[in-house]
Amino acid sequence: MFLEGLDELDREIVRLLIENARMSYSDIGQRVGISRVAVKSRIQALEQRGIIEEYTTIINPQKISGAVSCYFEIELRPDTFEEAVELLKENENITQIYRVTGKNRLHVHAVTASGEAMEELIRKVIDPLPGSVSCGCNVILSRIKDIKGLRL
Repeated sequence: MFLEGLDELDREIVRLLIENARMSYSDIGQRVGISRVAVKSRIQALEQRGIIEEYTTIINPQKISGAVSCYFEIELRPDTFEEAVELLKENENITQIYRVTGKNRLHVHAVTASGEAMEELIRKVIDPLPGSVSCGCNVILSRIKDIKGLRL
């Protein structure tokens, strides 16, 4: 496996948590053949090492009436990069920000309650970003495959 330091037992525990993060230590232990206490210890070690970052509920915005989800590709001047990133991080509609290679320096995802709210986000946050050279926007029409985190 490509993750050094993760043995087969840890990988199986992580696989089970990916399937169901609410699975009890006892249920995991029964599935992998170790005690509940051993499972708890292994999971805590994975958390302390930063391999498991969090447990969360994922909401599908497309299932909420009227919600709009968009990806932006934003090219910024290097001298304004940090300032623009800070402005994006502060906005509650911005869900993901990635620094990427190539011409576009940021890949940004946003979700709003409506098309009007997305237009307002673009007009008030995205368009006036300091040092913006170019910006492309893609509205997500449907989710075909969406894997959260790393699959082992």
